[in-house]
Amino acid sequence: MPSTMRAVDIENGKGPISALHLTTIARPTPSASQALVKIKAFGLNRMDLLQREGHYPVPPQAPSTLGVEFSGVIEALGTSGGGPENFTIGDSVFGLAYGGAYAEYIAVSTHMLVRKPSELSWEECAGIPETWITATQALYLVSGFAQGKSVLWHAAASSVSISGIQLAKGDGAGAIFATARQDEKCEFAVKELGATAAFNTTTTDWAEEVLKATDGKGVDIIIDFIGGTYFKDNLRAIARDGVVVVLGFMGGTIVKGDVDISPILMKRVTYVGSTLRSRDEEYQRKLRDQLVEHALPKFKDGTFKVYVEKVLPWEKVQDAHRLLEENKTKGKVICTVA
Repeated sequence: MPSTMRAVDIENGKGPISALHLTTIARPTPSASQALVKIKAFGLNRMDLLQREGHYPVPPQAPSTLGVEFSGVIEALGTSGGGPENFTIGDSVFGLAYGGAYAEYIAVSTHMLVRKPSELSWEECAGIPETWITATQALYLVSGFAQGKSVLWHAAASSVSISGIQLAKGDGAGAIFATARQDEKCEFAVKELGATAAFNTTTTDWAEEVLKATDGKGVDIIIDFIGGTYFKDNLRAIARDGVVVVLGFMGGTIVKGDVDISPILMKRVTYVGSTLRSRDEEYQRKLRDQLVEHALPKFKDGTFKVYVEKVLPWEKVQDAHRLLEENKTKGKVICTVA
């Protein structure tokens, strides 16, 4: 096996899209509890754009190479073997990593691997780990979702919200609402994903529409990727004893103007932030197990769907980043590794 491999690098360590290029680096060697996976495809995430620009805090154990989700074939195992899942060389898998997926090979803990179902393509599997595990974390571990509760997902056509809407519907949410900045994405959330209703945040008072749709009660759970610009209206739209989970700051980190924070007290609101990549391996493994037990059977029977917007060869990684930055996608952007 060669000691080097091709990988996507960033010229000078950070920069614009034009800084992305293919180069040759050392091939990783799996540690005792890791597997070496030859990558077939990797998924893009918004954190990749931020990391490329130098604006994302990378965990200390992560390699400098971008990418946290992938699919591929196990080519070697560390001295501990295939772990409790009994992975073997030649197994088709997909998985979550702290980084390094924009490459021909990745060394990753066997605790973060999942066997690839024959019903799904390499490209579909590469789009599952980060988005579906993030949605699982936000919905179940952080917000305490249970059957009958209502949920609002901001950024309806983002891959995490696409996953989360399907999870909430599959587990009997009382109502599922969504927001987006384009009518096309709102229609997608309702007609394709099964949301109860979706509201265009650029043309409507979405918080008011949520209150109307819930007879003034508001929603039990809000999953927010926007941040500062939605803080005030999240407090309007959340129900008594509701939970707002913040996963991103696409709208910035500053809350502007005079904002009445009394609903936090009067409604007994829990406003909580959460991340996934910075979590330890044991935490992520538990989420992987929940994905395998809860979601994987529904991928196999077609109940859950991985929405892939575009597949590109990794030589066109600049085009892939550009497509993601345009904010027009409805689902994953995937790169294949030849």
